[in-house]
Amino acid sequence: MRQAIERMEYHRYAAVPLIDGDGKYAGTLTEGDLLWKMKNTPGLSFADTDKIPVAEIPRRVENAPVRIEATIDSLLSLAVTQNFVPVVDDHGVFIGIIRRREIIEYFAEQLAELKNAGKRSRHFAG
Repeated sequence: MRQAIERMEYHRYAAVPLIDGDGKYAGTLTEGDLLWKMKNTPGLSFADTDKIPVAEIPRRVENAPVRIEATIDSLLSLAVTQNFVPVVDDHGVFIGIIRRREIIEYFAEQLAELKNAGKRSRHFAG
């Protein structure tokens, strides 16, 4: 638990994917999960968090993963409720994450391109 807290603080992450010993996505750990564990464990101090395995921390959030061939539409629907979308291969092995910000930026670029294409077509038509 202590390593998770320190890494999340260092990288300024509010949530991180958990990977099991086989490299498969095993869930998401959030700051809230860590806080609730501390609140609900009588006598647990920050100094003692190095004795708590991450596996013993109840998790409230389950970020659904997508397979590598997922479409951008499926990413968008997951990004509505998830800060990031874990990506796995055909065997469920974790490949990485796509952040909500990256998905929004992609759609913002697409929208800008559509607007610019509309302006060019009106310019040529008139």
